[in-house]
Amino acid sequence: MNLSNLKYIGIGMLWLIHISAFIGIKLGYDNFFLPLSPYNLLYVSLLTLLFYPIKHKSQILMFLGISLIGFFAEVLGVATGQIFGEYAYGNNLGLKVFEVPLIIGINWGVLSFVCAGLAQHISLKNIYIKAIIGSLLMLTFDFFIEQSAPTFDFWAFKNSPVPIQNYLTWFILGFIFNLGVLKMNFKSDKQLCAHVYSVQFLFFMLFYVF
Repeated sequence: MNLSNLKYIGIGMLWLIHISAFIGIKLGYDNFFLPLSPYNLLYVSLLTLLFYPIKHKSQILMFLGISLIGFFAEVLGVATGQIFGEYAYGNNLGLKVFEVPLIIGINWGVLSFVCAGLAQHISLKNIYIKAIIGSLLMLTFDFFIEQSAPTFDFWAFKNSPVPIQNYLTWFILGFIFNLGVLKMNFKSDKQLCAHVYSVQFLFFMLFYVF
């Protein structure tokens, strides 16, 4: 079996996991599905690493750099309440270090590479506009996940609604991360990026709508 076939199987599994989780949670099996969230995010990460692909030294270093910066931004955010607002993580995102789930750092890396990968294929020459588009993709995704995060015991802000400060920080970090990836001119798999982004976006958007 070649890599192309494995990619399609991986994408198919990605959709199956999210559709099953959506139906299961809606049917009241949230206590089964939600604790599996970190494993789902780990699967998304591995799929992205394998088929983006992120394999060259410069790509790996960029991915690790974004993941670490994102993670420690969250650590400072939770500790001080000054970066994203006052919030705390719940118990459904797995192992925590300094009160932040480890998978969150990796998720910053995945989301940045995926959104930059989508922006890369837009027919524009201006790299800064592409970085803005990638950042807006990240920001839009965050808006929808924020609506379900407290219910899913992912995280919760001290004061509701989610502060504008959170979205502003997301946009700034997203722009910096997307610009970094785009400047490296990594070749991305457009199809993979589209599926990884859209399946997660639709998952949380549907919970917001329904």
